[in-house]
Amino acid sequence: MTIHYIIQTIFVAVGLLSLLASLFNWEWFFTAQNTRFIVNNVGRKRARLFYAALGCLMMATGIFFFIALKNGTL
Repeated sequence: MTIHYIIQTIFVAVGLLSLLASLFNWEWFFTAQNTRFIVNNVGRKRARLFYAALGCLMMATGIFFFIALKNGTL
């Protein structure tokens, strides 16, 4: 069961990082090699929206599975 909590924590942490980067427009995040593809194709504004939505989705997924495992529904 411990591995589930570790994975859920990683999901929430990465989602929070993505959301904060999009809110504060962190230069180092949007010039990184992995994000340059999205930024070059759709522009900086839409990339920020994409990463904000992705961050919210990842945090929601981590929280959903935490609650579902606590309640025993999974």
